[in-house]
Formats: sequence, C-alpha cells, structure tokens
Amino acid sequence: MAARQKILKTCPRGHQFYKSSDCNTCPVCTQLEKPNSGFLAPFSSPARNALAREGIDTIEKLAAYTEKEILALHGIGKSSLPRFYEALEAAGLQFKQPEK
Repeated sequence: MAARQKILKTCPRGHQFYKSSDCNTCPVCTQLEKPNSGFLAPFSSPARNALAREGIDTIEKLAAYTEKEILALHGIGKSSLPRFYEALEAAGLQFKQPEK
C-alpha cells in the first residue's frame, strides 16, 4: 500500500500543518485547547472531543451513561476505559448500570 502524499494545510487561526488525510483538525489548535486540569485533562483528543460532542463535561455527566453507551461514541475506545474508571472512582461514582 502506497503512502498518501501529505498536503500543507492552514487552519482558520493561521497555523500550518501537513496531513495525508481529508481531516482538517489542526494539531496546533488541538494542543492549545487541551485542558491542563480537570475531568477531561487526562484523555486523548479523540476521547475529549467525543465527550464534548455528547455534552459530557463533568464526571457527574459521565456517570449518567452506561459503559456501553460511552464506548459507542465515535472517538472512544476500550483503552479509555481505565481512565474513565479511575476518574469515576476518585469521585465516588460509577457508570450507570444497564437496565435488565
């Protein structure tokens, strides 16, 4: 499989970066927007973005979802689960239990 050619792109803020995909996400902006503290700080950009799209910006809001619902969000994989569990446990919370 041949490597795709990287294309120079410029974000709306003027940062230049190379991408080999159609993705227009600026890596500079992503780093600048990364929180230094708080609930979302330890998570990867895809996981943070997935939570933000869903309106999950606090640990309490995360606890309102089942593990299965969180894993169904685009950008969140099983590798994020240990950090979710650590954050929930530290707050004395847990994922919502699925209805049987």
